[in-house]
Amino acid sequence: MTTSSKLLLQVKNLSVEFPVHRQVIQAVRDVSFDVYEGETLCVLGESGSGKSVTARAILKLLADPGRLTSGEILLSGAEGKPGYDIAKLKSSSEEMQSIRGGQIAMIFQEPMTSLSPVHRIGEQIIEAILLHEKMDKAQARSRAIELLRQVRIPDPETAIDRYPFEYSGGMRQRAMIAMALSCNPRLLIADEPTTALDVTTQAEILDLIVTLQRERGMAVLFITHDIGVVAEIADRVMVMYRGEKVEEGLAEQVLRRPAAAYTAALLGAVLKLETPLPRRTLPAAAKPLISVSDLELQFGSRRRWGVKQTFGVKAIDGVSLSLSPGETLGIVGESGSGKTTLGRTMLQIYKPTGGHVHYADANGREVDIAKASRNTMRHLYTEMRMVFQDPHSSLNPRMTAFETIAEPMRMMGLSANQMRERVEYLLDRVGLPTNAANRYPHAFSGGQRQRISIARAIAPNPRLIIADEPTSALDVSLRHQVLDLLAEIRAELGISFIFISHDITVVRYFCDRVAVMQKGKIVEIGDADEICLRPQHPYTQKLITSVPQPDMSRRRKPLLAPSAPSVAREA
Repeated sequence: MTTSSKLLLQVKNLSVEFPVHRQVIQAVRDVSFDVYEGETLCVLGESGSGKSVTARAILKLLADPGRLTSGEILLSGAEGKPGYDIAKLKSSSEEMQSIRGGQIAMIFQEPMTSLSPVHRIGEQIIEAILLHEKMDKAQARSRAIELLRQVRIPDPETAIDRYPFEYSGGMRQRAMIAMALSCNPRLLIADEPTTALDVTTQAEILDLIVTLQRERGMAVLFITHDIGVVAEIADRVMVMYRGEKVEEGLAEQVLRRPAAAYTAALLGAVLKLETPLPRRTLPAAAKPLISVSDLELQFGSRRRWGVKQTFGVKAIDGVSLSLSPGETLGIVGESGSGKTTLGRTMLQIYKPTGGHVHYADANGREVDIAKASRNTMRHLYTEMRMVFQDPHSSLNPRMTAFETIAEPMRMMGLSANQMRERVEYLLDRVGLPTNAANRYPHAFSGGQRQRISIARAIAPNPRLIIADEPTSALDVSLRHQVLDLLAEIRAELGISFIFISHDITVVRYFCDRVAVMQKGKIVEIGDADEICLRPQHPYTQKLITSVPQPDMSRRRKPLLAPSAPSVAREA
């Protein structure tokens, strides 16, 4: 943005409310801000801050029963034409239809829910073009192919006829960007477009948005909770908290000298993760707690006429590793690298097709989990537990917190009083009030639900916990709280962890050692500081350099050249 940039969008005293049952929730209260041509304004805030509601209000896309109660949304006219007060337009009016896509376009956090699963990608882009441009279908198809080429989707002439499920997550987000840009909007609203992506794909999408913005001269309103992303792309920043604007200014000013206490707290939470937990000296163990050798898993194997046939995808390809008692091993990699599949295979949630998983149980016996019976695994599941990525989907909505935490203890032979005492102790241990025991999952926040998941995992006094992206669904202020909680539990109970994540910063903060996975193989393994600070393998180096840094002086150079399409990783 330059000092001569023209004012494109002016939001004045915007308020949005949601009548729910007998109360009214003030989602946005008296928020004002400006967006200038060619600039990137990042709206920063945690879940529930009102940033996404603000963006949807601009396009009159509020979900029922949401309503805009006051304020102005002034869009300047294009090429000498009169402007609009969007707040006064009806959502279904012709003026509003022409603004959506034609002047202001939006891309969403999860493209799979925004794209029609029963229509080809090309059909959806062509429909958007025909809605705003005077073209026939052949011309619109040519335009759609060119757009797919611009967003660097390989072989766009063929890719245009594929369905969304045939695209990877990164490619679906690219397709959403192509659709948003199909009618040359003056403002692109991006609502958490990289949150569900791994770090390398996120870096590519950010570079793509920045490159296209420069080529087209459009403004970008980028909504995020990631301060690293803000430092990477923002010209200016607006910080929101509980529906209100608490701070606004140039990105460098806000990130280096925050005026609001809330902004300073967010930055403090990020910087805390930059400094790892004190490294522990683990006693030398006579033998590993768990030892994996030549583990393989191929989806699509079957037996036919007594002969084993394999086909399809080899999700785990000859993985070998070990974990000592009390140790924490981090497993990192891109989406599709096999890290989650490895964790589930080690618990026989997936039955391996080759190799061994030797586990030393509490009685000193060695069990090969790869070949263990269901009955054996049923007993081992009290010693080996898992914490899942999404606490919302991993908790039964029909079970109270008490029932959820008590469930894995039913094989321990506890009386009703002992079980209640144990649940109350666990709730207190994870920082929840004991009177929360009778509440259902919907009554808790995301961070509280993850604490319930952790309490459930440690309920039967396990010796090993496999944590699959346990903090990726949490805001940054909750992330280090959950990690510190896990560290306290680790120190108190001597639990070993396998910690699966795509977030290098989190892994370095919490883990003793790190294994890096790519395409089902471990390409590098070693001490956390050694891997994260001095990576040797090119793939690890790419992961490290793709992580957005909260320090603006460490902005990456674009990974993608603006002139020529690159072959996308997702291909």
